Amino acid sequence: MTVRHSIVGASEFEPHSHSSLSVTLLLAGRMDVRIGESAFALLPGQIALTNVGQVHSGQTRNAEFVSAAISPLTVDQIITDPDAAGTATLRTGAEIKIIAAVIRDDDIEGVLRGMRAELGSDRLARDQMLDSMSRQVVIQLIRSHIAVRGTPNIERSRAGPVDRRLRRAIEFMHDNFARELALDEIASAAFLSEFHFARLFKQITGVTPHSYLANIRLERARKLLLEGVLPVSEIALAVGYQSQSHFTKAFKGATGMTPLVFRRGSLASPPTGDRF
Repeated sequence: MTVRHSIVGASEFEPHSHSSLSVTLLLAGRMDVRIGESAFALLPGQIALTNVGQVHSGQTRNAEFVSAAISPLTVDQIITDPDAAGTATLRTGAEIKIIAAVIRDDDIEGVLRGMRAELGSDRLARDQMLDSMSRQVVIQLIRSHIAVRGTPNIERSRAGPVDRRLRRAIEFMHDNFARELALDEIASAAFLSEFHFARLFKQITGVTPHSYLANIRLERARKLLLEGVLPVSEIALAVGYQSQSHFTKAFKGATGMTPLVFRRGSLASPPTGDRF
């Protein structure tokens, strides 16, 4: 789970997607967003939801927001918990669909505001509190805002619940994102032709294999930036970019801020389960 509290002026987020479920509460200002094919003018108190792999973009004007990126494995673990009423039969992964992209929910808003307060504190067990809060958000989403159904096409993997036909290719991208990857090499991992693989991948995930690979690299870069150990130049190389300038441009396009600004304004809570 990654939590971020940001205050930005005029900023633009180019079309991108994440390998996590994103929940963003606008605290002040305005944010114009496009999620999938729909456009919204997000106002304070409204919450934007983006599903795993869902393409979105946006512009901000003097905006303050708090966002939580939640591993799909966290969602999967909660809905398959045998102690969770009505979900005990979902054992092999589940298909998760957001019902509405923009919502108002007092319970989720309260938890996200609590996350913002925790980020600015140095209280005992802060990371554990943030992890507990993220689970509260997931439970409320399951209750009111996402549809969950079991399907034989979904399997668990290190990348979270994924379609079984593409699991090998997605695993391959996660294992090899730090080097150049050609489409034919990725398609071969799924035992498919380039044409069939590219078409199937876009149909199921909503993004091209190239975009998905870029998202893996940027998600990894976020984690390295939040750890605060490696300089930006080394992070760029570690996630597959040949130059720091190319990495900075790609990162700013997806997040609206440079890697250094992102590092200063974010905090990561250690995951409590498998990484994704």
